[in-house]
Amino acid sequence: MAVSAWRSVGCAGLALLALAVPAAAPLAREWRTVRIATEGAYPPFNFTDADNQLRGFEVDLGKALCARMKVECVFVQEDWDNLIRGLRRDRFDAIMASMEITDERRERIAFSRRYYRTPPVFMIRTDSDVAGVSPEALKGRRLGAMADTVYATYLQDLYGADSTVRLYANQDEASLDLALGRLDAVLGDRIALSVWLKRGREASCCRFLAEPPFDPAYFGEGYGVGLRKKDDDLRQMFDDAIASIQADGVYDEIRARYFDFDVK
Repeated sequence: MAVSAWRSVGCAGLALLALAVPAAAPLAREWRTVRIATEGAYPPFNFTDADNQLRGFEVDLGKALCARMKVECVFVQEDWDNLIRGLRRDRFDAIMASMEITDERRERIAFSRRYYRTPPVFMIRTDSDVAGVSPEALKGRRLGAMADTVYATYLQDLYGADSTVRLYANQDEASLDLALGRLDAVLGDRIALSVWLKRGREASCCRFLAEPPFDPAYFGEGYGVGLRKKDDDLRQMFDDAIASIQADGVYDEIRARYFDFDVK
């Protein structure tokens, strides 16, 4: 056999051998330390205390997740506008800064499963006879929400045909009209409304009635840990840890320090 022919057959054989032997899978990273970025300016979720230490629901939750993942947890403070950029440039490994899971953000980063959501809730006057939150139960009622929010859209789409929907420049204006008897109910973010109810004079005016059925099409998917797309192993670790602490009660112990209602 000519040398050139032998080389051709030999190269072809090597090529077939390469196809037959699967490429070695990239080695999974052994995570020992996870650097978590947060803003530190959004209480009670993340903030700095008098000693300039990071505190808050997300900081406590992050520490519990790291303990469950058996890794060292290092929190770093970062301006909101730099969070995604810093993650992608490997300045830290994860974001826990009340970053909502959206399709737009998914184009740049990955997300863990949801670790909290802000429940929508209907608030009514303390002396109200409203008994339910379905469109039928609120038929003919005057309903309020902050304009240009998911709550406004929800009321307009599901209640607007049979109820009067009034929109306000901010949530406080809607809540005040409820207190003054100009509305029968308002729909808003339960966390924000809880703060409003604790301000003093208005606290006795109103009460929560119930949450509407949670619909991600209106209220979003919630808030997750932001991660680099390449770190799928770390995403799975966070997913497993979130599920674990929610199942055994650790999550609720942390949540109760900040909220008297479920945010899962």
